[in-house]
Amino acid sequence: METKQNIQKLKKRYEGLAARLAKMGPILQGTITERTITKSDPDDPKRTRTIGPYYQWTFKRDAKTVTVNLSASQAKTYQKAIDNNRKLEGIVQEMRTLSRTILEAKTEGVKRRKSRG
Repeated sequence: METKQNIQKLKKRYEGLAARLAKMGPILQGTITERTITKSDPDDPKRTRTIGPYYQWTFKRDAKTVTVNLSASQAKTYQKAIDNNRKLEGIVQEMRTLSRTILEAKTEGVKRRKSRG
């Protein structure tokens, strides 16, 4: 059983996590992929040409995979938002754990029956 002092520490930690969420900035789900195309040079078939890089953002919308082409500057900005989403997921998971611990400490559970035996 948690002590009142421990519960206060847990609540303080929870409030700190909530404050971090408020400062998070834009969030996006998905992945950024850098792609290049390599093909033979039409002027000299022994040589190859590399075209790119191209940036693609892939995410799910209504259970379907969507791919969007991005510029290099968009890719950097979108990647920051994707990184923020990953941080958000970690913070929310920790908040859930803290919430469960705090609620279990503050509430009374079902009382066990005495055995008849």
